[in-house]
Amino acid sequence: MNTDANGNSGQLQTAESHVREVVRSAEQELRQLLRQRADVMKRIGTIKQTLAGLANLFGDSVLDLEVGLLLGRGAAARRPGFTRACRLVLMNSSIPLDLRQVCERLRQGFPELLDRHKDPLASVNTILNRLVDYAEARSFLQDNRHRVWEWIAERGSPAESQPAPSGAKLFSENELNEQSSTQRQ
Repeated sequence: MNTDANGNSGQLQTAESHVREVVRSAEQELRQLLRQRADVMKRIGTIKQTLAGLANLFGDSVLDLEVGLLLGRGAAARRPGFTRACRLVLMNSSIPLDLRQVCERLRQGFPELLDRHKDPLASVNTILNRLVDYAEARSFLQDNRHRVWEWIAERGSPAESQPAPSGAKLFSENELNEQSSTQRQ
């Protein structure tokens, strides 16, 4: 019979089994919430992309002020944050973009934005990888081994971006970080 320092026998095992059950339950709930968050982010991406497309077709006046600001349009669009600008570039692209293409579109749409960064390519790369981590974008290698990023839209939605080309490899944030560090060495 197992006893602890105070002579308590089965109480320690019972407490450990309760702790294991609480941990198992919390882990399951965390996994479920993370899946739900990814689904919600995809849905938000689809709706934003649809609204942006409608505003492009019919003008910003179809959006109310608050929604326009959420999409980076209107008065606040003159000086968006760096992450928001990267989101807009991906959201408004019908094709996957490589790092240099994203930077070029940022220069066209937000000329002063990249001037504030010492190494714009590294800054944009960091933001794009964060968007992958947030499940707002995805990254894969094209046949020419160039990494590209695209906005994620829900499956079956009219605003859905094309699936990754056959043979393309999708990456998680951890894989992207591992590859970046091995390429630098």
